Amino acid sequence: MHSEKTIYNYTDLNLFTARNIDLPRKVRYRQRKKGGERFKVDKACRIDRSYDDFLSFMKENPDTAVVEMDTVEGVKGGKVLLTIHFTTSSFMLAYIRDANTSQSVIDVFGYLYATLGKEVFKSLFPLILTDGGSEFTNPLAIEFDSAGEQRTKVFYCDPSSPYQKGAVENNHEMIRRIVPKGKSFDKYSQDDIKLMMNHINSYGRKKLNDKPPHLLFSFLHGTDVLRKLDSQLISPNDIVLTPELLK
Repeated sequence: MHSEKTIYNYTDLNLFTARNIDLPRKVRYRQRKKGGERFKVDKACRIDRSYDDFLSFMKENPDTAVVEMDTVEGVKGGKVLLTIHFTTSSFMLAYIRDANTSQSVIDVFGYLYATLGKEVFKSLFPLILTDGGSEFTNPLAIEFDSAGEQRTKVFYCDPSSPYQKGAVENNHEMIRRIVPKGKSFDKYSQDDIKLMMNHINSYGRKKLNDKPPHLLFSFLHGTDVLRKLDSQLISPNDIVLTPELLK
């Protein structure tokens, strides 16, 4: 015995000599729309990496520099930015990605590890705090290099708690001055994004005594690191924080 649904499925698979066209009622039905592709979040990645775990780690290691990581979207399904914010200096890196996937994030960190070298990378990224987006749910590939050596630690904010990584969220406002919310990133290259971040990192901040993040980052980590990151200081009179910058 088989249900009616099973018979229809077998007919769809051409397992019978009868075809859908032979079924008078079925040919009148509209094919149901399939739901859009959904990315599953592996909640196991949060084990020992929750926000409470982060607070406990910081209590035991209060001098650890925190790097906050996030994604900035343009339009759904288009290119996105990976933003990496150094909270001590307010310096931020941004990398354009063709899709908001876990592998694209891993590729960025692979590039940074190869460009900076092991020791510099580990000094810059002792700890990374991010949210639970699907693009960040492979922490092991970020935490360990190809030889299995740990190079950083990843922790996650609580769900729906962007204020727990408020520094990077606030700095996104600078990006939105140049690429307003809802505008696509598709027409921009990494060179465009690099230019944008040079202007943002050269803009003085009140909390830094009106000094730009670029200068503080240089003081903390050296000009050679900035050179490897291909970051340049823009003169105050030449800074542009409007959409005109990328036109």
